[in-house]
Amino acid sequence: MAMTQDEVYAKVKDVLTTALAVDDADVTPTARLTADLGAESIDYLDIQFQLEKAFSIKIPKGDLMPENLFANPEFVVNGRVTPAGLTELKSRMPFADLSTFEKDPDVNKFWDVFTVDTLVRYVMSKVNPA
Repeated sequence: MAMTQDEVYAKVKDVLTTALAVDDADVTPTARLTADLGAESIDYLDIQFQLEKAFSIKIPKGDLMPENLFANPEFVVNGRVTPAGLTELKSRMPFADLSTFEKDPDVNKFWDVFTVDTLVRYVMSKVNPA
């Protein structure tokens, strides 16, 4: 049976409050996982694992967070994602809102793309495939 966005959001919120030891009130749709909720690189692995458990889904390596893309010299030059890299990100991450990142595609700002809502949209694409 399909899940509603509210149901997915509630479970994602539970995962994040547990994985990141943050207050429930801090986990809002626009909260950035790193900048606002304090997630570190190791936390992303835990979040991915917890999402798989909570939703009975499999998240293939690089599916949610295509970080290996940044090692490709065609996609990153001088610490900035190239137009080809942005096209690749859009292709691999249709669930993510890249509009702000596109304006200043500094690799160090990429993690700001990951908001609570980004995770909700990703999980929705897995639990309610088109």
